[in-house]
Amino acid sequence: MKYDIEITKSMNPKEKPDPAVLGFGDIFTDDMFIMDYDEGEGWHDARIVPYAPIELDPAASVLHYAQETFEGLKAYRTAGGGLKLFRPDMNAKRTARTSDRLCIPPIDEGFYVDAIRALVDVDRDWTPDIDGTSLYIRPFIIATEPFLGVRPSRRYKFIIILSPVGPYYKEGLAPTKIFVEDEYTRAAPGGTGYAKVGGNYAASLKAQMKAHELGFTQVLWLDGVERKYVEEIGTSNAFFVMNGEVWTAPLAGTILPGVTRDSVITLLKDWGVPVREERFTISEVFAASEAGELSEVFASGTAAVISPVGELRWKDRSITISGGDIGDLSQRLYDEITGIQSGRLPDTHGWTVDL
Repeated sequence: MKYDIEITKSMNPKEKPDPAVLGFGDIFTDDMFIMDYDEGEGWHDARIVPYAPIELDPAASVLHYAQETFEGLKAYRTAGGGLKLFRPDMNAKRTARTSDRLCIPPIDEGFYVDAIRALVDVDRDWTPDIDGTSLYIRPFIIATEPFLGVRPSRRYKFIIILSPVGPYYKEGLAPTKIFVEDEYTRAAPGGTGYAKVGGNYAASLKAQMKAHELGFTQVLWLDGVERKYVEEIGTSNAFFVMNGEVWTAPLAGTILPGVTRDSVITLLKDWGVPVREERFTISEVFAASEAGELSEVFASGTAAVISPVGELRWKDRSITISGGDIGDLSQRLYDEITGIQSGRLPDTHGWTVDL
């Protein structure tokens, strides 16, 4: 497919924020990308326009039946002033898988990346330039046909917005406290756990609020059937270093195939660190801790990159990991991935895209 992108830049640029005090996801750039889909016509009218509210019919399908998907990736400022994207092709592929699951018409993966590149280039001056900051990129697709009936929509919008951001967790690289959730579930076999859809996150809010009220940063999800197998940490993939091996849940349809997860596993294998993508239980984790064999726990994701875990609480039991400090492997992974993203370290895997 071949699309032309019409560009109409904002004539009223906003004041850019101080990069030293950036939060996450609460400031947006001057412009956004939009493309429409109509049954019989396909995807059309790709354009970059000034950032503004979008108009939806009150009966728009997305508002009633949640037919939508979204992604998250970042642009990074390099020491020389350039910009890099990190593995945008992976986000395009994941969008294609999610769209298929939700009966959303596919978008050409090459154009998906081109649209991201075009918008970031237009608003490139919004990319902050101090350590720990980046330009967060949020592509999403929503069903817009006005109707009240359960079937796939015949109309959609593909939109991309940008947000200059600081660290996702205010703790930064300080280890987080994680509550093991065994009452509520996030996903079940045959569901949408592997898809990047808002419904997964809406279903997680109750448990997240419970964890916050108890003084914890996030939740560790267990499987939705037996409530014993380890799955994800909040919005991130989870890794456990037990007896010298790194364990993480397998991609079996209930967890998100994270871009950072894939990068972590690739680097660990490069370094000769054993990785086991197998099912394991929360009981095994606590037993490993009691035996002195649990040395690190960390989460991986686009927002925080690597987030070390300093404490796990399950029912009435709590364990401290790595003395409450960041572990050596977690630190090495963070330094390696952020170094590749910013251009400070060589990209031997071809993961970055220069803008």
